[in-house]
Amino acid sequence: MRIVLVGTQHPGNIGAAARAMKNMGLAELALVAPRAFPHHEATAMASNADDLLDRAQVYATLAEAVADCAHVVATSARPRSISVPVMTPRVWAGRMAAGALGGRVALLFGRERTGLTNQELELAQEIVVIPTGGEYSSLNLAAAVQILTYELCAAAGGAIPPGEPHLPVDSAEMERFYSHLERVLVATRFLDPSNPRLLMRRLRRLFSRAAPDANEASILRGILTSVEERLRR
Repeated sequence: MRIVLVGTQHPGNIGAAARAMKNMGLAELALVAPRAFPHHEATAMASNADDLLDRAQVYATLAEAVADCAHVVATSARPRSISVPVMTPRVWAGRMAAGALGGRVALLFGRERTGLTNQELELAQEIVVIPTGGEYSSLNLAAAVQILTYELCAAAGGAIPPGEPHLPVDSAEMERFYSHLERVLVATRFLDPSNPRLLMRRLRRLFSRAAPDANEASILRGILTSVEERLRR
């Protein structure tokens, strides 16, 4: 996958696009006639994606940038009167993940203000349009790159960093908690042991859904103990 930025006017957008690419595991960046590159603003916005900027290829024309690509996909803020398939990022990324497009693929992004020209769009075999919620459909360049690269990563099964596993306490520990809770509720007269109704049953359901782990159960027991200590005073 080659990300191609055409006629980028603000160097900061090049850096931000490189950062978006690296976030999603893409590394090949091509620039067609950028207004200013290399540039310190691009480096600053790239954060830790400086290596993508260092390897970025600069071309004079779009035709040169996609000459070795088997498939060219253009992004546009709105469908144009060009007879090529138009789809959403999610549908397109799904096709990519399914292997529908073989060989090297170029994904084109146009100028910040005017996008891609009709002539440039004619080089593409399909167009991706990012849906928006209102009449204003123009997105920031780097934001558009982030959306498309995210959809590609998600469709390819991008890894989510694992968090700490949630390990609920066992039934015996929960029973000790319920006994402690009932004792405190009786002591505070919130629960009338002669007329308990369904209070404890409902509280059991509540804490069963919460499935507290050892640390959370310890906090709950500590709260109950603090109430008992206060009552004794």
